[in-house]
Amino acid sequence: MENKIILQASQISIGYSHKRENTIVASNIDLCLEKGKLIALIGANGIGKSTLLRTITGIQKTISGTVMFNGTNIYEIDALTLAQNLSVVLTEKLPPSNLTVFELIALGRQPYTNWIGKLTAEDIVKVNEAMELTQITHLAAKRHYEISDGQLQIVLIARALAQDTPLIILDEPTTHLDLLHKVVLFKLLKKLTQETQKCILFSTHDIDMAIQLSDEMIIMTPENIVQDQPCNFILKGTFNTLFKDEHIVFDADKGKFIIS
Repeated sequence: MENKIILQASQISIGYSHKRENTIVASNIDLCLEKGKLIALIGANGIGKSTLLRTITGIQKTISGTVMFNGTNIYEIDALTLAQNLSVVLTEKLPPSNLTVFELIALGRQPYTNWIGKLTAEDIVKVNEAMELTQITHLAAKRHYEISDGQLQIVLIARALAQDTPLIILDEPTTHLDLLHKVVLFKLLKKLTQETQKCILFSTHDIDMAIQLSDEMIIMTPENIVQDQPCNFILKGTFNTLFKDEHIVFDADKGKFIIS
């Protein structure tokens, strides 16, 4: 039977080390990321979502526990191999440049190009495929500063697709987008996991939309971090523990939060 597990975190504690002192943000975390799954990471502001993403992508080390990527400890994988298996889209501002959309997406091919960074025919095919999958081929010649924030977010996802990794991790991809563009982006992520069988993990504050479209969710609360299907979380009443406010309640029948 084919192994569907791409990344597995076992009993990890996340946080920061400074002068031999550990500041633990969260502990006893078990996660499993599988092929073809769209997984949403949710939790209140400041709970440590970005820290968790940085830890499981190998950007920062665990305080304890292990993160295994395709059966190998992630901290033992060299940078080039990791870049061919894992792409990360952070909420960073792009540095000033004159890059076109095509050139920006082509940066995703850097783990594969030779040392002069010259694109091969295969690289160009992958860039074109990424643009087709995300339906932005018509933007190819535009400079990246000539397009909207929503379009740029999709371009950055296309860059991750061109990188052609089994796992894509996105840190709050729907921030600064209006409702229409959020829906477009969520549906795109759903389509990509189904069509490419990649695993996409993304953090988000759009919980109601994540409940509707995600295959699984990872919920961070001060008490624990749990992973399951949205329908199971609804049955268990887990969403009621997310906000410590009597005015925000989860309506299990409607499958969304309401203000009481």
